[in-house]
Amino acid sequence: MNWITNYVKPRINSLFSRREVPENLWIKCDQCGTMLFHREFAESLHVCTSCGHHMAISPRERFKALFDGGIFTEVEVPEAVADPLQFRDQKRYPDRMKAAQKKTGEKEAMLVAEGEVGRTPIVAAGQDFRFMGGSMGMYVGNAMIAAAERARALKRPLVLFSAAGGARMQEGILSLMQMPRTTIAVQMLKEAGLPYIVVLTHPTTGGVTASYAMLGDVQIAEPNALICFAGPRVIQQTIGEKLPEGFQRAEYLLDHGMLDRVTPRGQLRDELVTILRILMRQSPRVHGDLPAPAPGAEAGAKPPGRADGAEAPVTGEGAGKEPSEALKKAAARATDKASEKAAKK
Repeated sequence: MNWITNYVKPRINSLFSRREVPENLWIKCDQCGTMLFHREFAESLHVCTSCGHHMAISPRERFKALFDGGIFTEVEVPEAVADPLQFRDQKRYPDRMKAAQKKTGEKEAMLVAEGEVGRTPIVAAGQDFRFMGGSMGMYVGNAMIAAAERARALKRPLVLFSAAGGARMQEGILSLMQMPRTTIAVQMLKEAGLPYIVVLTHPTTGGVTASYAMLGDVQIAEPNALICFAGPRVIQQTIGEKLPEGFQRAEYLLDHGMLDRVTPRGQLRDELVTILRILMRQSPRVHGDLPAPAPGAEAGAKPPGRADGAEAPVTGEGAGKEPSEALKKAAARATDKASEKAAKK
């Protein structure tokens, strides 16, 4: 071995070798294929800046953008029975749960939190489609009930962000039992006179659509979100007919009276604040605080003048300048009018 092999060759290889770029620096839009820089992607709340396509966002990231200052407190949710049916398909149910927890960093498919949005205290619940398709199992049922009970105890409105493929098949009939349980939880809020607002995100389907996701006092959806019970492919195969364009999408449902609003993600926070304050009979939103008055300043204080009551002399840029022709004409007209009034008297 010589110095060429030991030093020169590795040095040349390092100069011309391909440098690896971290995978998470760029995100490709699912719809138009535009490559989005990760910071730009985060700032736009996972909305493509090129075509406006709304991509999935986790409940935790959504809550950081929703709550004032990104500050919220998680609401404790009672534990559910693990693998009650000893279910196994290609994998054991506990193994699927561990894989989903590792992938998302979350305990389950729903996150419940409380905090302030535009200085309006609320309780919020959000589903994570990355966690086994956001499927509704016993834990999600417990989370909805915990959110409703917390909202009723604090006399706050409840805001739900839905994203689910339906009931969780690994829990069988026990997952379907969450439909009446969550419906009763929503009814508790209505009896307490508290608003329940639902934001339907892509996709919201199956048993979630058939229960708590369509029971809101105000139904809002993100653009182009798929909202249905059975999917369009199943319906088309069943009836044997071609479905209308945009069938079961948010805009189609808005046109047919199933939704109240379709709001882009970037405008959603302001719209929620407005709706919540109206429903809670609160004053209009405060956008910011005025600066405190200077020490010693009094309300309605007159500008400084001379001791004899005359106005203070003009100083600075306007000092010594002749009034404009327009001002002279206006002063002459005012003098003429005053003279006419005096003559009439």
